[in-house]
Amino acid sequence: MRPRKPASHRATPLQTPPFPLPFTTVDVVIFTVRDDALEVLLVQRAESPGEPFPGRWALPGGFVHLELDSTLLACARRKLKEKTGVVSPYLEQLGSWGSATRDPRGWSATHVYFALIPTDRVTLAGGANSADVAWFRIDALPRHPGLGFDHGEILEAALERLRSKVEYTSLPAFMLCQPFTLPQLQRCYEVILGRAVDKSAFRTRMLAAEFLEEAGFVEGDSNRPAMGYRLRDAKTPVVFPRTFSPRGSE
Repeated sequence: MRPRKPASHRATPLQTPPFPLPFTTVDVVIFTVRDDALEVLLVQRAESPGEPFPGRWALPGGFVHLELDSTLLACARRKLKEKTGVVSPYLEQLGSWGSATRDPRGWSATHVYFALIPTDRVTLAGGANSADVAWFRIDALPRHPGLGFDHGEILEAALERLRSKVEYTSLPAFMLCQPFTLPQLQRCYEVILGRAVDKSAFRTRMLAAEFLEEAGFVEGDSNRPAMGYRLRDAKTPVVFPRTFSPRGSE
């Protein structure tokens, strides 16, 4: 008697779902620091017939492509590559937003990631549903409902997450062109946090965490040679044991 084959637990793909499916998209909040300002990348919606929020600025993103995206993260990486040319920056999942009203075309759910990138070697590119793409200073952006969809709300959530995590992690280092100096890294922290941090305590914390490696002398902010540093691990941030204190209080 032949042994029975174990039953397969894989569901047979349905040609026609028994219920309506929502639109599924991935959006990416892309942050950088340049010219002493925190900036976010936005795309301008095309004014083609049928496109929602024509002419409005929005976060870069789009529909999940079943043949190209094996996961939500893969979709986020693809969208990031299409808009900036960056292959593997720091990416973190922020959360999901969904409702029957956020997209006029129907019930929509979006899964949001935020990315931290330096602006060197970034090549901005528009897409099929965008007329333009550009960096915007956070402090100069109109608050929602200025952006398309619910992207103003999403951007505020991403900004809150970023500033919270910067208090106790090495995330700002992912926004700098390498090699960078410690004063440049400190300034990046201060730009994101919106306040000064103690120079001596900052230097001690950065070097004690051992996430940086020396890269030789480079030109510093004062046009004098300064030690340059690179990240030992370009994908994983370091977590510090406590948050930063304002200048002069540590």
